[in-house]
Amino acid sequence: MHSFRPALLTDHYELTMVSAALRDGTADRRCVFEVFSRRLPIGRRYGVVAGTTRLVEMLREFRFDQADLDFLRRTGVVDEQGAAWLADYRFTGDIDGYPEGDLFFPGSPILTVSGGFAECVVLETLVLSVLNHDCAVAAAAARMVTAARGRALIEMGSRRAHEEAAVAAARAAYLAGFRFTSNLAAGQRYGIPTAGTAAHAFTLLHDDERAAFASQVATLGKDTTLLVDTYDISQGIRNAIEVAGPELRAVRIDSGDLAVIAQQSRELLDSLGATETKIIVSGDLDEYAIASLAAEPVDMYGAGTAVVTGSGAPTAGLVYKLVEVEGRPVVKRSEHKATIGGRKVAVRRHKPTGTATEEIVVPQGVPDRRPNDRLLQRSYVVDGEPVELPTLDESREHLRQCLISIPWEGLKLSAGDPAIPVTVVPAE
Repeated sequence: MHSFRPALLTDHYELTMVSAALRDGTADRRCVFEVFSRRLPIGRRYGVVAGTTRLVEMLREFRFDQADLDFLRRTGVVDEQGAAWLADYRFTGDIDGYPEGDLFFPGSPILTVSGGFAECVVLETLVLSVLNHDCAVAAAAARMVTAARGRALIEMGSRRAHEEAAVAAARAAYLAGFRFTSNLAAGQRYGIPTAGTAAHAFTLLHDDERAAFASQVATLGKDTTLLVDTYDISQGIRNAIEVAGPELRAVRIDSGDLAVIAQQSRELLDSLGATETKIIVSGDLDEYAIASLAAEPVDMYGAGTAVVTGSGAPTAGLVYKLVEVEGRPVVKRSEHKATIGGRKVAVRRHKPTGTATEEIVVPQGVPDRRPNDRLLQRSYVVDGEPVELPTLDESREHLRQCLISIPWEGLKLSAGDPAIPVTVVPAE
C-alpha cells in the first residue's frame, strides 16, 4: 500500500527549476507568488475559497524522505546538490490569503506565498491541486445551497471521486452549507455530521420489501429513512408506513420524475397519517434540478456526482504566478495570460447596509481604505509556522455571511457578470 504524502505531489519541472536555481545562486532570492483566477467558470458569478486550512495542515507533512530522494536521484530529476537541499526542506516563508469561505472573482489574490524562490516554487502543484479542487466543489455546493432555499442537503458523492478527493469534497460541501455527508472518513476527520440510508441492494437481499423495511426499523428504530423506489414507489410508501407506522422519520426517492413523484408521495403519506414523515430526493441532482423542485414538497436533497465534480466545473481555474523578486515587480506578458506584477492586497467595499459593491486590489501598502471596507487577506503561515486558524464551522458561517452581502443578482444560477466588479491597480 502507498500512503499519500504531500511532497510526492511535487511536479518534475518544479524540481528542475530548484536544481538550476541552486546551481546559479538564485534559489534564495526573496520572491512572492500569488494564486488567482483569470476568469470564473462559464455561467458562474462568484468563486468560493476552500481548502486553505487543509493546505496549511498538509504543509506540516511536506518532507522528502530517503525513498523519495533515492527515486529522484535514480531518475535524474535532481542532482546531489538538489537532493541535499530537499533532504533538509522546511518551508520558512509566509502564506497569506483570503479566509476560507470568502468569495473571489477574476483577479482576486486569494493566496500569497512569499519566501525564497526554491522553497516557494516546490509548493506550486500542491497549492493548486488542493485549491483548484476544493474551491470548485465549494462553489458548486454553494449554488446548490442557494437553490435549496433553506432545505437541507446531504453530500453523497464519494463513489464518484478518488478516495482522498471524496473526503476533501465532503469538507468543501459542508463548508458551503451542506448539512450532512455520507462519507464517514470526513465525519471522523473533520467532525462533519454524517447521514445515510440503505441501498437498493438491501431491499433486493430480502424476500420482499416489507421484510427489508422491518429489518431496518428493527435495527435503527423509526427514526430512520426507508428507500421506497426499488419496485413501485406508491406501494413502497405504503409498505414503509405499514411497517414503521406514521412516526417514520423519512422516505427517500432516487428515481423518476421527482417533481411529480414528490407531490404524489406527499399526498399519499398524508393520507396514511404520516404527516410528519419527510421526503428526501436524490439521483444526479445539480443546482438546476434542485431549483426546479423549489415548489415541490421536498424536505431534503441528496447530491452526489454534481457536487464532487464541481457541477460541470471540476477546477476553479486558479494559477500560481511569480509577481515579485527581491521587492521588484515582475510580469508575464504572454497573450491572454499576462500578469500584473507586485505583491497585492485587496479590500472589499460595502454600502453602509452591508451590501458589497466592489473589490479593489492594490499594491501592498497602498490600500485606499474607506469606512465600510473589509481587508481580505489574513495570515496563515508566518516564518514557516502556521498561525491559529478558524474552525470549519466558523468558515462555514463566514461564507454564509459573504453570500448575504453580495447583490441578489449575484446569486442567480443564470450566466452573467461577476457578482461584484474587481479593480486591479498595477504597481507603478
